[in-house]
Amino acid sequence: MKSKTLLIALSLTAFAFMSKSCMNEEKKSEKTEKQTTAVEEGKQEKAAKEIEMTPLEKGKSIAQATQAALGKNLVQAISERGTAGAIEFCNIEAIPITDSLAKIHRARVKRVSDKNRNPDNAANEAELAYIENAKNQLAADQNIKPQLKEEDGKWVAYYPILTNAMCLQCHGNADQVNKEALAKIQAHYPKDKALGYSENEVRGIWVIEMAN
Repeated sequence: MKSKTLLIALSLTAFAFMSKSCMNEEKKSEKTEKQTTAVEEGKQEKAAKEIEMTPLEKGKSIAQATQAALGKNLVQAISERGTAGAIEFCNIEAIPITDSLAKIHRARVKRVSDKNRNPDNAANEAELAYIENAKNQLAADQNIKPQLKEEDGKWVAYYPILTNAMCLQCHGNADQVNKEALAKIQAHYPKDKALGYSENEVRGIWVIEMAN
């Protein structure tokens, strides 16, 4: 009798443990499912917002996101390694970061200038025309308007890049840039054209190419 009672008790304990374990697994599964659903809903919401945007708005969002990512990393490089470290950062990391944001947004993203530092960032004829127009608008104390055009079945949008105080650490007059940073510029970019700026000047433009 005692053996039978003990067996029943053990069976009930095992059943309770198994039930609790199953409930825990169900809760874990439910939590994981909710997290996955939340991530997917977030992606869908982002995609929906981008669909609702005009091409000019979408391009601006991509340019701002890319500039924010570059700016954050640049500030960190300056704080950790000084202005010379920022030159190294731009030389090695700027294009990969830009390309990674382009991949996320399924667009082509580039920065170009009429006074480029990296030869790969030289503006073409159409981009130079927009830069000149942007400079004229700024000189006339007007807001610089972005530009959108259709080219080869794609939307191409231009957005101005203006200088601020931080830019001048690497792009100001030669006597404003510290000697170590200037030496790095000369070493990495022997054909540099990107010195001599003041605040609030057109440094270049963002060019965003998006599917039509």
